[in-house]
Amino acid sequence: QVQLVESGGGLVQAGGSLRLSCAASGSIFSIDAMGWYRQAPGKQRELVAAITSGRGTNYADSVKGRFTISRDNAKNTVYLQMNSLKPEDTAVYYCNAVIWDKSARDGYWGQGTQVTVSS
Repeated sequence: QVQLVESGGGLVQAGGSLRLSCAASGSIFSIDAMGWYRQAPGKQRELVAAITSGRGTNYADSVKGRFTISRDNAKNTVYLQMNSLKPEDTAVYYCNAVIWDKSARDGYWGQGTQVTVSS
């Protein structure tokens, strides 16, 4: 059984910073891509940033230059450094990872962590 556990969300003023973490645990053979998505009230879930096993990255246009995704393969952990936060960044942030458990490859989601940016 694989589990993703997120941490680091909270309330911050506009212009501030937060760092999200997501640790994968359980029966893991290897991890392919990892990423962060977010969902604001009344909106669809959207990709924020993704990182491949080779550390190639991809960002939503709305966060380019402000957010940085990184990963620590030894710890099976992905991070999202969020700077210059704006009220429109307010959402529940979800971690996603594509994981091999020795026999199958599947996508997993974390439980979500709330990020609230006040103006």
